[in-house]
Amino acid sequence: MDETSIANRSEVVQTRRGYALLGLGLLLPGAAQVLHGRPRLGRRAIQLWMVLVLAAVLLLIVTVVFRDFMVGVLATGWVVRALSVVMFAVGGFWVLLTLDTWWLARPARMGTRKSVVYSVVALMLAVVLAGGTVLVGRAVWAAGGTLGEVFRGGGTTTSHAGRYNIVLLGSDAGDDREGVRPDSVTVVSVAQDTGRAVLFSLPRNLENVPFPESSPLRALYPEGYGCESEECLLNAVYKLGLDNKGLYPGVDDPGVQAMVEAAGGITGLEINYYVMINMQGFIDLIDALGGLTININQPVVLNSEDNVVLEAGPNRHLNGYETLWFARSRAEASDYVRMLRQKCVMAAMLKQMNPATVATKFENLAGATAKAAQTSVPPTEITVLAALAQKTRTLPIASVSFTPPMINPADPDYGLIRQTVADTIASSQAMDAAAAQTATPTPGPDETGGVPTPDTPTPDAPSEAPGYDQASQTNVTDDLGEVCSVT
Repeated sequence: MDETSIANRSEVVQTRRGYALLGLGLLLPGAAQVLHGRPRLGRRAIQLWMVLVLAAVLLLIVTVVFRDFMVGVLATGWVVRALSVVMFAVGGFWVLLTLDTWWLARPARMGTRKSVVYSVVALMLAVVLAGGTVLVGRAVWAAGGTLGEVFRGGGTTTSHAGRYNIVLLGSDAGDDREGVRPDSVTVVSVAQDTGRAVLFSLPRNLENVPFPESSPLRALYPEGYGCESEECLLNAVYKLGLDNKGLYPGVDDPGVQAMVEAAGGITGLEINYYVMINMQGFIDLIDALGGLTININQPVVLNSEDNVVLEAGPNRHLNGYETLWFARSRAEASDYVRMLRQKCVMAAMLKQMNPATVATKFENLAGATAKAAQTSVPPTEITVLAALAQKTRTLPIASVSFTPPMINPADPDYGLIRQTVADTIASSQAMDAAAAQTATPTPGPDETGGVPTPDTPTPDAPSEAPGYDQASQTNVTDDLGEVCSVT
């Protein structure tokens, strides 16, 4: 065998060894160093890798066994950010090991062409590892920031009469506005077992708002929040709470707490949580989702001065700006029509914010959510409410608007409001009971040829539910078809 053949064979062997070392180092970081020149570094890398794998397996097992607790721990802002730092460190070390493997493989001995190809492959592998580390690490870091800013905790995790009651507040805070004025107030009552939900929309201009006995503001306004100037409206309760923050020691946001108490006093419901959406951040949130698709059945004037109109039509895809003003615009429309449009937006978000969207746009959603929302839901309840939301998505959402002619905001009949809330919830529960009985197999004939009587009585139909007053249900709708709808 001549010298040229020997040299060529040596280059082939050296090239194969180089690729083998790269592959081995990818599967078991440090293995290439143990086999080829840096055994001490390699052993330390392998030990570190084994510790990380073992920790990941143990974490997976504990998460499966104690899922809700571990999700709560892993959803804590500082814990998530600490994990992201670990990811950056491990990923960076892996990249350095890959570059070191390239050097140990002695690419200069592979021949010019093979050396260039090998070096490009090694560099691309390092770039992929570095890029993946940055991508995942940044997403986890963003999640940590979002979780810490959004899920502030403080809510009541125990359901009330088998239901979770949540106050949704639309805040109009912005650079061009002073302070915060809740622009929309909606109470969502969700059945703990089935996820069937009812929305109760409260006009922002309700007067003489009552506070429950548990509220410190009850002592100041035993007959309800009212004043001669007629400026004491529901959307002014936020500022009322801030002005009386001394009544709320240890509460981060007395304004929100006062709004939650007011919503409970109006509806007669015990509130579990609040969710407050900043309308300015809302635009970024919807854009991060990729927009929302809504059936618009009436044209909406977004800007009357410039004659900007959102035309009616099926499956209209709206960006963040259009969605915000679709929900907020009162031009050539009443507050009450706007409340209906806001319900459409809520329904669209519930049905269209699916796991695939969240996964593919996670970092953008995390950043937008941190600016757009805050809630008293603690991280430990994320899995519980997420599972409940999945059930809610599959069911029709009933809604009640406490607007004229049922309710006169200047002189509200709060007794009628509370009775309507109770009746509507009873109706919703009757639907669940009927659905449960329908799903139960029909008993077969007994020995005498008859049909055994079921132990569970047939539930009342919605119009026959205890306390149900059909006359009070004029503003109840299962869909919002007159104004808009969501497919």
